[in-house]
Amino acid sequence: MSAVVQSAQATRVDPGFEAVFRAELGYVWKTLERLGVPERDAEDVAHDVFVAVYRHFGDYDGSRPIRPWLCGFAYRTASDYRRLARNRYERTAHDGDVDSPDSDRTARRIEARDLTLRALEQVALERRVVLMMHDIDGHAVPDIARELEIPVNTAYSRLRLARDEFRKAVAQLQTPGGAA
Repeated sequence: MSAVVQSAQATRVDPGFEAVFRAELGYVWKTLERLGVPERDAEDVAHDVFVAVYRHFGDYDGSRPIRPWLCGFAYRTASDYRRLARNRYERTAHDGDVDSPDSDRTARRIEARDLTLRALEQVALERRVVLMMHDIDGHAVPDIARELEIPVNTAYSRLRLARDEFRKAVAQLQTPGGAA
């Protein structure tokens, strides 16, 4: 993450954009991870997200929350990233996360995180982003619909379907021999 911050510091940018960048880089990074971008590519994809945000920063309505707006950019950028043939691969069981391996609590947290990420990967991307924005980030469905430029009823439908897909994926992954 430090190279992205250094890159932003080296360039003179709008102070409002810089404040958003500093405050929300971690959020965008986690969002990209939830959207299936592997940790090894997260820095580059986060950079692409903020390049797009910078280009459209003048269009942002300051009366609205910033995170749904950023999530829309992250979703579109992650979607483009996933379409590239060079990025099609299978995830390893642990993409990096090693804290204290002898700690049961840490091991359970890592297992739960991995299960969640693996289950999220099985939810179609256009539904996954709605699920993440609503159930994880806590945004209202009308705000999500506006940021993703979809009808509100479509957003509600995607949320319902995503929850069903996620539940089924978790159940399948938790059954013996159900690992995907």
